[in-house]
Amino acid sequence: MEASVILPILKKKLAFLSGGKDRRSGLILTIPLCLEQTNMDELSVTLDYLLSIPSEKCKARGFTVIVDGRKSQWNVVKTVVLMLQNVVPAEVSLVCVVKPDEFWDKKVTHFCFWKEKDRLGFEVILVSANKLTRYIEPCQLTEDFGGSLTYDHMDWLNKRLVFEKFTKESTSLLDELALINNGSDKGNQQEKERSVDLNFLPSVDPETVLQTGHELLSELQQRRFNGSDGGVSWSPMDDELLAQPQVMKLLDSLREQYTRYQEVCRQRSKRTQLEEIQQKVMQVVNWLEGPGSEQLRAQWGIGDSIRASQALQQKHEEIESQHSEWFAVYVELNQQIAALLNAGDEEDLVELKSLQQQLSDVCYRQASQLEFRQNLLQAALEFHGVAQDLSQQLDGLLGMLCVDVAPADGASIQQTLKLLEEKLKSVDVGLQGLREKGQGLLDQISNQASWAYGKDVTIENKENVDHIQGVMEDMQLRKQRCEDMVDVRRLKMLQMVQLFKCEEDAAQAVEWLSELLDALLKTHTRLGDDAQETKVLLEKHRKFVDVAQSTYDYGRQLLQATVVLCQSLRCTSRSSGDTLPRLNRVWKQFTIASEERVHRLEMAIAFHSNAEKILQDCPEEPEAINDEEQFDEVEAVGKSLLDRLTVPVVYPDGYAACSYNLCFYQ
Repeated sequence: MEASVILPILKKKLAFLSGGKDRRSGLILTIPLCLEQTNMDELSVTLDYLLSIPSEKCKARGFTVIVDGRKSQWNVVKTVVLMLQNVVPAEVSLVCVVKPDEFWDKKVTHFCFWKEKDRLGFEVILVSANKLTRYIEPCQLTEDFGGSLTYDHMDWLNKRLVFEKFTKESTSLLDELALINNGSDKGNQQEKERSVDLNFLPSVDPETVLQTGHELLSELQQRRFNGSDGGVSWSPMDDELLAQPQVMKLLDSLREQYTRYQEVCRQRSKRTQLEEIQQKVMQVVNWLEGPGSEQLRAQWGIGDSIRASQALQQKHEEIESQHSEWFAVYVELNQQIAALLNAGDEEDLVELKSLQQQLSDVCYRQASQLEFRQNLLQAALEFHGVAQDLSQQLDGLLGMLCVDVAPADGASIQQTLKLLEEKLKSVDVGLQGLREKGQGLLDQISNQASWAYGKDVTIENKENVDHIQGVMEDMQLRKQRCEDMVDVRRLKMLQMVQLFKCEEDAAQAVEWLSELLDALLKTHTRLGDDAQETKVLLEKHRKFVDVAQSTYDYGRQLLQATVVLCQSLRCTSRSSGDTLPRLNRVWKQFTIASEERVHRLEMAIAFHSNAEKILQDCPEEPEAINDEEQFDEVEAVGKSLLDRLTVPVVYPDGYAACSYNLCFYQ
């Protein structure tokens, strides 16, 4: 009996094997009765199917039947128990009737199952659901009876359907494969029978059946080792454990017969392929040696530009596309021949090897010619590409050289000079690359005659060689002209850099001189407290003036250099109208202020010297000085110095110096 035949009945879950076992290791058969009237015929069919699943060894341990009557009537329960006597009398060892609490007490007095044990053949007990664990371990009871054993009836039913379907299909397939294999063996002796077998194929795909079997076996084995894991829906039962060796045995038989079947198919395919291969080989050889070779003979040029080379390359790709179709046939034929050589008869080996060698020679020779032509065109395209890039670089360099240089400062000149050098270096690299590409292309052209099928290609090669050499010579001449112009431009730009540097340094000299003047007017104001200190200040001032003089001379020299550079560059110096007047004006101001500083310091020295002399003669009573003439002289010098100190230094442009401190002298 198959599950698919009684599938609607099995889906009702009138009875099931949960996989749980009693304390005697007997299987637990559960009959869950419901409020609706149970169809006894359907229940009987369900029990017959379930009891056909376990092995004889498992049946010998007996069954424990749990009749769940909590939702049913007493007469239905009694009918089910009595039915077990006819369905499974020998296999049932214990029947546990789960009753509702205090509902059947009066009913039971009319029918005592324990008195009928000898007639029934098994023991019947009435028990509440919460006391069922006295007879069966909780881990072997489903959740309906307070146990921890999980059971999914639909999942179990689906797996049974898969198992039975695989068993049926694999058994049928084994018979068909055996018939095909045996018929093929007879067909080797009788040609007529062999032709009939060629049209006979299995009704199902062996690969599909094998895959189904492997998936089923994997599922059964996984449940076996992981059945106690809380993540699975139900634990493995004896029917699953029993199904594993059955599936494995069927898979082994299927693999054996399928291997033989594949061998039979290979032999048949080999015999039919041999004649087809011979015909296809001759087609490939005839085309490659005929139209294919003629197409290559007509293509020799390399073009005189990128566009011409690309056009030739496109034409060659069309030729390659036509050859690719035949090369694909060659690859397929070569694989077929190799397969036949590995599994062919000895009488076919010589012919197959001869065909393979002939086909390989023609195809490799033609492929080499195509590759050589493609490499030649690619080299020509790269050569013309490098030549075009170099020409553009030379044009750009020439355009840069033809534009007059009018930079704003030395930094921009340096940047322009750097860019010019980089462009020239790039041209050198490009020309070197062009020479390398050209020489490589010439080497390839010199080898072109080696596969010319006897055709004289001297004229075509000479035109190509002349074109390549002409391009390289023209680029060399253009590069030489640009180098000469770059040398002239470099000298001019270096002079301009020097000019800007001189102008910047001259402006800096003016700034330094202005700072010295500012320091002279603002910080050099003291005249000293005595003659010695004043002399020291005068000496420092003279050194200070020497520094200013050097700065002024340095600025003058720089401005003279700018005049010379401007004459060389034939341009006007911006310094002549701005920096030189500023330098002269600041120097004039500094000279006036410096001379005034010297006069005041000299007067201060004279004043301190006379005053100190008078004080040394009469240190205790300066009022008793008798030398009126000497005193008058000191007083006159002091007043003159005071008068000079009260008047600020005024320059021609109106600049006024700060006043000196007069407190000391007053």
